[in-house]
Amino acid sequence: MVRVPFRAAADRVRHRLSQLVRPASRSRTAAPKASRATARTGATGPGGPRTPHPAVPGDLAAPARSPWLSALGMLAVVVLGAWLGLLAVGSIRTPVGPMDTNMTLRPSLTGGSKINVAPLGALELDSHIAPLRLDVDVDRLDPERSQALVDQPERFSGLEDEVTRDVAAGTRELAVRSCVAVISGATALGLVVYRRPRRALAAGGLALTLLAASGVSAYATWNPKSVLEPKFSGLLSSAPSLVGDARSIVTEFDIYQQELARLVTNVTKLYDATSSLPVYQPDPGTIRALHVSDIHLNPAAWHIIASLVEQYEIDVIIDSGDTMDHGSAAENGFLDPIRDLGAPYVWVRGNHDSTVTQDYLEKFRNVRVLDDGKAVNVGGLRIAGTGDASFTPDRTGPGGNKAAAQLEGARLATALRDQERAGTPVDIAVAHDPNTARATDGTVPLVLSGHLHRRINEQLKLGTRLKVEGSTGGGGLRAVQNEKPEKVHASVLYLDRSTRRLQAWDEITLGGLGLTTAEVSRHLPEENLKKDSPGSPSPSPSSASSSPSATRSPGRPTPSP
Repeated sequence: MVRVPFRAAADRVRHRLSQLVRPASRSRTAAPKASRATARTGATGPGGPRTPHPAVPGDLAAPARSPWLSALGMLAVVVLGAWLGLLAVGSIRTPVGPMDTNMTLRPSLTGGSKINVAPLGALELDSHIAPLRLDVDVDRLDPERSQALVDQPERFSGLEDEVTRDVAAGTRELAVRSCVAVISGATALGLVVYRRPRRALAAGGLALTLLAASGVSAYATWNPKSVLEPKFSGLLSSAPSLVGDARSIVTEFDIYQQELARLVTNVTKLYDATSSLPVYQPDPGTIRALHVSDIHLNPAAWHIIASLVEQYEIDVIIDSGDTMDHGSAAENGFLDPIRDLGAPYVWVRGNHDSTVTQDYLEKFRNVRVLDDGKAVNVGGLRIAGTGDASFTPDRTGPGGNKAAAQLEGARLATALRDQERAGTPVDIAVAHDPNTARATDGTVPLVLSGHLHRRINEQLKLGTRLKVEGSTGGGGLRAVQNEKPEKVHASVLYLDRSTRRLQAWDEITLGGLGLTTAEVSRHLPEENLKKDSPGSPSPSPSSASSSPSATRSPGRPTPSP
């Protein structure tokens, strides 16, 4: 009878000591009364067997979740939700002067601003330090607003203020849209993860706090002088002088304003010119081939080609050679962007391309290498070609072994006749040297070549049309050796899908290194001009010059400048 009260007293002492060691147990949820009674008696009933001491809520025997882990989890939910919200609705389209732009806030570890100007490339500015980056995509130059500036020259005096107001209005709208996107994204994700409205609202509030802190950081570190030291990429990296001396723009804005007026005027003329080009309306089935040549290791050429492929919806790219400068294996990596141009690529070897270059390109899935009169069907056309008869990587000027080129042309002509007799006539022949191409007269409707770094369009005696393309690489690295930089040339060929005959072509010319011009001209074959305008003078090809920007492609969606 004495042992039971004694044991109960001992249990109470041990329980008090445990509370002193773990005082948090008093502040946690209390145990049910029945459990506390059992804990005090330490038995199921008077004189019954002892039972283990149950865990007290809040006791170290049942450890609670670390508050640091909870905080990190909440922060991860907030950041991920805010990012998803920005991706979904955190961008706006807004006009800035005569341009249409798309403004977006993106998470970033370095901050700053990025201005994308297709197809030229991008400018990166260290404008601020914050976990947010401002992306501005210049989509296109609106022809109506540009025309309004041209028709009312007095508006140029207020163009600076107009652009400033447009940027400010767009930034305010973007800030409001971003706040809504961040709060909505974080709240929605918080509700999915925690399934408690209060925790979800807490996530939204924390997201707003972080966005406000980022805005304060961007405002405090704003650096307006960052426009004086931009970082260039894409085509702009090859010609940073394209945007002029930023310091002179700041100090001599009146002169810059006059140049801006001329720039907008020229772009508007380009749009006007495309509407007055010789009449040719390609139907949806028209085949579009892009003819390029003599890239000569100029990496900017890939950006130009990719832009033209997208804007003109090119079906096949035809390269008439001299893609390299020395044909060495070390240069092969330069060819890798061909995989991502978005269209099949037909290639023949030039005198600066080696068999090492040819072997490397043959491994590309989207490339068709032509040599020794080989013919392939690609892009709705049957194309045959041959590599150059000479390999002269150290020659600095056009020329070469004319006799060898003509002999190679005779072999190509024989292969074309064999194709005709086999019932698989060739639509286009390709050879690098025009001397080789001329030998195919009478065996094919159209033959393409390069080599001379200048354009030639000639109807040969037996009816074959010879088209020689200029340098799509602006002469490549050797262009800097010339007194004036070479221009960049490419042509878009329009061919009827049923007859596979040339209907028209656009010649596209961009200013070379350091130049700011772009020209486009529409041409029709002589027989098409006579057919479209019987009894009237043939319309002469129109052309226009403007800032470096692609023109619109008749019959398909308008490319963005």
